[in-house]
Amino acid sequence: MRVMFRRFIADYGIIFVLLLLCVYYSIATMNEQFPTGKDAALQVTKTALKHGKDARYVVAIGGGQDQEAYANDVVSRLKAEGVQTVDLLKGGPPVVRQGLEQIGNAGQQLDVLILSKESANWQFLPKLQEQFPNFAKMELIQPKSYRYPDFLKMSNLMAIADRIVVIAIIAIGMTMVIITNGIDLSVGSLIALSAVVWTLFIRDYAGAEQAGAFGMILCAIAAILVCACSGLFSGFMVTQFSIPPFIVTLAMMMVASGLAFIFAQGQSIYQMPATITWLGRGASFFGIPNTVVLMALLYAGAHILMTRTIVGRYVYAVGGNKEAARLSGVPVNLVLFLVYALSASLSGLGGIVLASQLKSGAPTYGVMYEMYVIAAAVVGGTSLSGGEGKILGTLIGAFIIAVIQNGMNLTGVESYTQKVVLGLVILGAVLLDMLKKRGWNLKTITRYFKAASEKQA
Repeated sequence: MRVMFRRFIADYGIIFVLLLLCVYYSIATMNEQFPTGKDAALQVTKTALKHGKDARYVVAIGGGQDQEAYANDVVSRLKAEGVQTVDLLKGGPPVVRQGLEQIGNAGQQLDVLILSKESANWQFLPKLQEQFPNFAKMELIQPKSYRYPDFLKMSNLMAIADRIVVIAIIAIGMTMVIITNGIDLSVGSLIALSAVVWTLFIRDYAGAEQAGAFGMILCAIAAILVCACSGLFSGFMVTQFSIPPFIVTLAMMMVASGLAFIFAQGQSIYQMPATITWLGRGASFFGIPNTVVLMALLYAGAHILMTRTIVGRYVYAVGGNKEAARLSGVPVNLVLFLVYALSASLSGLGGIVLASQLKSGAPTYGVMYEMYVIAAAVVGGTSLSGGEGKILGTLIGAFIIAVIQNGMNLTGVESYTQKVVLGLVILGAVLLDMLKKRGWNLKTITRYFKAASEKQA
């Protein structure tokens, strides 16, 4: 049991960093919250019903669809509980005040005045109780606030997961490439190329706004195949001509970006059917976004591939020692072909997801994504020296990047400072990897600095 725990810490200890970040941003974003919609209506209804079914209720709100929906929900809930007299006053302060004065001038008793968060701030409300004796015992009820972290709101958590999907998907392929001691700088441009090719094919060959699901799927496959061909070309250059992967994929980054601009003629392609957003914005399985489900399935498959198959062992072997792997009978060139093609194909899929989210394709998509993808892999424990890395570690790394970005946005950190922080995070991850490679630990580092200080003295 202890051995398994140590192995888990060695492989996925980075998850504790993610948990610490979540705790920190939960504390840092603790703010006063007000219930909205049905939650607010349920809260004020429960409070108001203590006056009984025979009391007179008035719901007073300002303008706006949200307030009107809240008020209608309150009224329907009160009537469902058997309340006989409930009025709805809506509009600006003058309109609501006039309605309340009419009730007061008629000498009618008003027991409960239910307000929204906005209407509770109207200055004339306390004066009405002084002006009309029949309002003296009137209770003002509004949604009560509570303290809760903005970071832990379900909408924010889903936004983090939804936002990181494209980066996380592409990071699967990048992790495999880095494990083989390579790099792929073309992934960002391939996102743009895939998005442009997919939307261009839908517009020109699948019926544009009238395109059906089958046509869109065929166009998506074609776009992914275009990107896969790019990956195969990169693998061919790396294996057959021994060109460094950095140079090959840098060239393909420029080629793919140029092709995206040529195909799209520098414009966004937006003549898309409404159903194109099913993948990028749709939700299923208890409200979980389709993109998150897709990401989970891809990571499960990739984890099995890298830990339970011969292909996964070959990938690690090539990254650990290419010559030793070749002498052991590993098809090194075939493995490299596979990882670069897979990286490019997943970049193509990422472009499909992004185009589905934005309901358009543009050659400007994917800018700087290669940096975020590499960061996710490195922060997740993948060694830039090759031979080491975990697929699930990359997923954790992607979430760490997303949480840091989201948390800085919530705490008001400007975008320029965010780049500095993310750069330092990447540098720190690489530094830790290098220290680990050299066999340094906390005791070794302490001894080193102690010796250095004694030498200076």
